[in-house]
Amino acid sequence: MTYPFLAALLSALFAPFVGAQPPPFADVHLHYNWDQAEVTSPEEAVSYLHANNVALAVVSSTPPELALSLREAGGDQVLPFFRPYRRPGDWLTWTQDKSVPDRVREALESGRYFGIGELHLIPGFAQRWDTPVFREVMDLAKRHRMPVQIHTESSAPAFFSGICRRHPEVRFLWAHGGGILQPDVVARTMAACRNVWTELSARDPWRYVAYPITAADGALLPEWEQVVLRYADRFMTGADALWPVEQLHPWDEPDSGWQKLDQFVAFHRGWLDRLPPEVAEKIRLTNALRFFGQNREEKAETDKP
Repeated sequence: MTYPFLAALLSALFAPFVGAQPPPFADVHLHYNWDQAEVTSPEEAVSYLHANNVALAVVSSTPPELALSLREAGGDQVLPFFRPYRRPGDWLTWTQDKSVPDRVREALESGRYFGIGELHLIPGFAQRWDTPVFREVMDLAKRHRMPVQIHTESSAPAFFSGICRRHPEVRFLWAHGGGILQPDVVARTMAACRNVWTELSARDPWRYVAYPITAADGALLPEWEQVVLRYADRFMTGADALWPVEQLHPWDEPDSGWQKLDQFVAFHRGWLDRLPPEVAEKIRLTNALRFFGQNREEKAETDKP
């Protein structure tokens, strides 16, 4: 069965290009937070998606209902994820917040969300991850067949592999290519956990500058290219368009990241264009179409009487 949103995205894939328009792009890591809504309306955000030929946009927000306003403006190309953060700082404490499971359950049962996340687990800042709250959220993801976008920031190679091994029936979308982890560690994790797909948002010249994935010419570094080619069916990318990048959610300045979407997407198109065309197409679009199409089809099977 093909669902309306997937049919629309597939039509974008096979539609002829107009003029110099670049090929369709799936951006699986975007936000529409309170400080972005201050300067960018939902309609303006959607216009930036259209300008960059973003055929699929995964959006989460703080507070979570703001992501729904982008779907209302953008239609089927926008897939809201439920992130249980209601205010700045919740990313540090959510695993201890006993209200989170009920709010996640209510959100998923509403049918308005396509996944859970972005969820942050950062040792040294956030508290331990293996809490009753975390386990309940993973159980909900499994029950509703919803993917979980998770941001881990740990130099310990076993940190995330412990999570994906513990929850093998949850499909994880691993943000930022593991953050500060080396590509060989990312490869080992993906080999150990077939339920992990990795996205490379924010791995650009403005974030993670001490841990680049590209060389000066814009091509993937050889060690990253090797991993991407090996797991070409399980990599995706996105912009994570936040600005300014030097300070997260400054109190005295709104986030104008949507106005920088061109810059972030162009960077990723640059290294994708240097890959074999069939690999680039998978990472740029078709992996995401398959990933989210599978999500909806599995959910439909579960919902049958």
